[in-house]
Amino acid sequence: MVHLSNPYLDGLKDDILYHFDLGTRSHDLPAMFGDVKFVCVGGSPWRMKGFTQYIAGELGIGDPNADYPNICAGTDRYCMYKVGSVLSVSHGMGIPSIAIMLHELIKLLYHAKCSDVTIIRIGTSGGIGLQPGTVVVTKQSVDPKFKAQFEQIILGESVFRHTDLDEELAEELLHCSKELNEFETVIGKTMCTLDFYEGQARLDGAFCSYTPDQKFNYLRKAYDAGVRNIEMESSVFASMCKMGGIKAAVVCVTLLNRLEGDQITSSHDVLTEYQLRPQKLVGYFIKKQLKKSSQ
Repeated sequence: MVHLSNPYLDGLKDDILYHFDLGTRSHDLPAMFGDVKFVCVGGSPWRMKGFTQYIAGELGIGDPNADYPNICAGTDRYCMYKVGSVLSVSHGMGIPSIAIMLHELIKLLYHAKCSDVTIIRIGTSGGIGLQPGTVVVTKQSVDPKFKAQFEQIILGESVFRHTDLDEELAEELLHCSKELNEFETVIGKTMCTLDFYEGQARLDGAFCSYTPDQKFNYLRKAYDAGVRNIEMESSVFASMCKMGGIKAAVVCVTLLNRLEGDQITSSHDVLTEYQLRPQKLVGYFIKKQLKKSSQ
């Protein structure tokens, strides 16, 4: 079962999941979500709707061309779609946005009495020492100092939380990629940053206080520390899923090799195909798991 560690929730007559426009009194959450076994989250609302259509076709339980309703249509913060036992949710960009979403998602799964849930973040990232289009399955999220921790400021004090992800799940996803045999997939550490430009040592932001050599040396240190890609959500995702007792993974495709440049230069068609790779891998994994559970 999903775990919550907040003793004050029991005293609420109605737990309002404000940013989802859902609540324990206004909605029958067990009836709506009690069968959920897989939750896939990603930054873009468009991408998560596309994943819903894709997984519906893959599982043969819906029309891949159907216009699935947004369960969170009453708010403009996040979108949510459901097909079968798969829930698809957008989380926006960056740690604050995904953290808010995860608080309400984990409570939703708890109130819906879901069990044996797997949450997978699918997205894009900048690669380090990898060819563009390579998919990285995260084994551990690290901060910009390459430490495997997420720093949460609570009541003015720093609280450090673990950022390990499920090793068995990561290996299973890697095995699924080998079975698919359509694109390169690796397991590695993922660096989670607070912004897209200076925090990721880019030279093309509005401000830059370091030299190209300093940037390159930093990224080489990251590579030597086992980092294979950079994004902006994995640390809080890993720590919150771990606290909730939920099996979790991060699967991101790399859009460029940061050792060779900062700007994405691939064509729109190539980038579109790259962005489908995490969906294909996770879709294959879900299909395989459902088939196994039905035997």
